[in-house]
Amino acid sequence: MSQSDASTRDRVKQALRTQRIETPSWAYANSGTRFKVFPQEGVPRNPYEKIADAAMVHRLTGVAPTVALHIPWDRVDDYADLATYAADQGVALGAINSNVFQDSDYKLGSVTNPDPGVRRKAIDHLLECVDIMDRTDSRDLKLWFSDGTNYPGQDDIRARQDRLAAALRETYDRLGDGQRLLLEYKLFEPAFYTTDVPDWGTAYAHCLELGPKAQVVIDTGHHAPGTNIEFIVAFLLRAGKLGGFDFNSRFYADDDLMVGAADPFQLFRIMYEIVRGDALRPEAGIAFMLDQCHNIEPKIPAIIRSVLNVQEATAKALLVDADALAAAQQAGDVLGANAVLMDAYHTDVRPLLAELRVELGLDPDPMAAYARSGYFDRIRAERAGGQQAGWGA
Repeated sequence: MSQSDASTRDRVKQALRTQRIETPSWAYANSGTRFKVFPQEGVPRNPYEKIADAAMVHRLTGVAPTVALHIPWDRVDDYADLATYAADQGVALGAINSNVFQDSDYKLGSVTNPDPGVRRKAIDHLLECVDIMDRTDSRDLKLWFSDGTNYPGQDDIRARQDRLAAALRETYDRLGDGQRLLLEYKLFEPAFYTTDVPDWGTAYAHCLELGPKAQVVIDTGHHAPGTNIEFIVAFLLRAGKLGGFDFNSRFYADDDLMVGAADPFQLFRIMYEIVRGDALRPEAGIAFMLDQCHNIEPKIPAIIRSVLNVQEATAKALLVDADALAAAQQAGDVLGANAVLMDAYHTDVRPLLAELRVELGLDPDPMAAYARSGYFDRIRAERAGGQQAGWGA
């Protein structure tokens, strides 16, 4: 894109103005590896402080107006008060994420557990999350199940699918108007022989059976090495079953690194399919969410950087010359078609994004703006003492 191509710049900036990226409450809290949770200074101690941090990210980026909650980590007595606080901070509450993986009762599974009492407990939690959606005016219920087995013969594979289907049906039937169920999948971990929702095909099949309020969410870290995630995106968009993303990066497995950190070209390819499918607009209903654990890097700057990485990949995807690409594809010009994509990918879109931020009344460099803001020094002092939020809290 040449600097003189004003019409292209205006088109890209107009599309970027509508982009929305949801940040996760748990990313502002302490997290770590299987071996150690690493505490940091200034980490939130409760859901209100998590929302304050999310609001800071939105003030600097302009595209992160909602924050996802995780239950029970973000359980409060008065969700209306929490929603009011969020609104006062300039953001809103987003997706409600369930947790049926941390209780000791779930050692052999939650909704697929062979014990009907444990299954009932897990389903009741999912229904509680829908109740919270009613009180927070949330659209999306996001479900991820750690359920699976470690050894052949440990449990009946087909029976577990029946139990899963029954739990999803009861939860689905509880949804109100305008509410959705987003089903996440994961190849493995913590189960290593079978995982009950291991891939997009399994999630898609269950969502198809449930009905139009059930859609698939793609966590970009939940795939086998070499998986073509953009194919999954294109397929689910075509089928009308793509509900959202959990953006992060991986080198080996579910690494939960900053999105775009490991393979920025993959993120570009994914966002190209979103642009190609006219699914970038909020009206398209795709929830673009971050799901990351910032174990060694500062929390808020890492989330700001992640938001910027998604913006940059999106801007490059919007620069793909659709007419030139279609012509090359129709002509069977393999190298020419690839070159169209690569030309867009290699474009430095940072000046364009800086220009857009100035037009929106934002600092052109959100990372530098945060460093100058003094926000970290303030929360480090204000949040000294008390119990920091983290895994399990």
